[in-house]
Amino acid sequence: MSLIAVDGRTVRRRLDDRAEVVVIGSGPAGATVAADLARAGVAVIVVEEGHHHPPTTFPASGVRAMAQLYRDMGTSLAFGNLSMPYLQGRAVGGTSVINGAICWRLPPEVLAAWATDDPALADALPPEVIAAHEARLEARLGVHPTPAELAGAKNLLLARGAAVTEVAHRAIRRNVDGCVGSGRCLQGCPHGAKLSMERTLLPDAVAAGARILAGLRAERIVVERGRAVGVRGTTAAGAPFAIEATVAVVLAASAIQTPCLLRQSGLGHGPVGDGLSAHPGVSVTGRFDEPVTSWRGATQGHEVTGYRELGIKLEALGMDLGLVASRVPGVGAGFARRLAELDRYAVWGAAIRAGARGRVRPGRRRPLVTYSLTPDDVRKARRGVRLLCEQLLAAGAREVYPGIAGYDPVVHDRAELPRLEREAPLTPSAYSMSMTHLFGTARMGSDPARSVVRPDFRHHATAGLYVADSSVFPSNTGVNPMIAIMALAARCAERVLAAR
Repeated sequence: MSLIAVDGRTVRRRLDDRAEVVVIGSGPAGATVAADLARAGVAVIVVEEGHHHPPTTFPASGVRAMAQLYRDMGTSLAFGNLSMPYLQGRAVGGTSVINGAICWRLPPEVLAAWATDDPALADALPPEVIAAHEARLEARLGVHPTPAELAGAKNLLLARGAAVTEVAHRAIRRNVDGCVGSGRCLQGCPHGAKLSMERTLLPDAVAAGARILAGLRAERIVVERGRAVGVRGTTAAGAPFAIEATVAVVLAASAIQTPCLLRQSGLGHGPVGDGLSAHPGVSVTGRFDEPVTSWRGATQGHEVTGYRELGIKLEALGMDLGLVASRVPGVGAGFARRLAELDRYAVWGAAIRAGARGRVRPGRRRPLVTYSLTPDDVRKARRGVRLLCEQLLAAGAREVYPGIAGYDPVVHDRAELPRLEREAPLTPSAYSMSMTHLFGTARMGSDPARSVVRPDFRHHATAGLYVADSSVFPSNTGVNPMIAIMALAARCAERVLAAR
């Protein structure tokens, strides 16, 4: 069975097609909606801008992987008081192809906060229903804790540091089957062991009758008499396409692409594109006496959960040699000596549950994303650096590199760390950060003035139009959101079926 019905790279003449439901995007949200609807007997077409890449084509080089699998070749930027890159997959399977395979359920306190802010969400997203979807999806994706024998030194050292500092930690639960610890999740698993969407729910959808049209860039939602009736765009070969939807159009294109497509279609109702929320991250590198070989073992196999009440979660990071080298300080002969010892370095990161809210607008060539950290976010980032340094040193690192401009480039002793949190600058530009886990740009709610879609995922102003991705989340979650995104997408599929 071929996964792809149409490859847009070969479509040079106008393409017309029709289905009951057109799903735009094949990542976790789109794959979940497509699989659930197809199993219920709905005729589904999935439109995906990226291409299908079999595991044997995934490159070992992080740079080459970005060129092949990432949107904008990994150069997407959010502009504000600190310019930050954000990474998104552009492939059949979406970002699930190139993420770290970390799986968390939606924290109960987050769901409760949404219901407190908007009581209609309590009925729309019952905790027991969301939990049931999460359990079903975790079973399909083979989610389980990373075993020690596959973790690799970088993850086991994080466990050691957390044990010394007596902070809660755990092996990361990941969606893998047959993992051999090659450390290449972020480049696409060359063994097909990561159970990303093109390995699981998309084949399920196709087996149930759905069709995937890859290499098609959606550019406009077609609306007639107040109802979404299809989508138009351009194939990778440059031909126009038009796909009619007789029941619904479901947007699952990400918290960046979804609001852009809505605005490009003249659907500017509500705060569409506003309220962008995220988890900015900082990282620290530590040098150990023993080999770490941080590009081996589970890419991200261990995490520290004991600081979540502070809005900080620590994770081991895995990356290829070139990216490890970029995290080592120095120039000249000193830098050369460090490069000769790349197997001794571990890089760990801190994800920040930030309070900042940004904005997304369509641009001429790519989306225009603005996002500025709040003063409290910067303080969290500084504390995150301090905690990472503490964990590395507690695990046995000889020295650590905080990476804060205007502060000591090397720290050797945990006793020095209180000064870091007191004296390191709070200027956002002093930090090197990236944005992960994007939310909130087509938020869900009962008030049309404050939200873009209703509690049942329907667009407030356009019939037959639904949004299923993390755009609908009223806030960030503080944890890796893939399973939560899929659970809410399953709830969206239920609403589409109920209205059919």
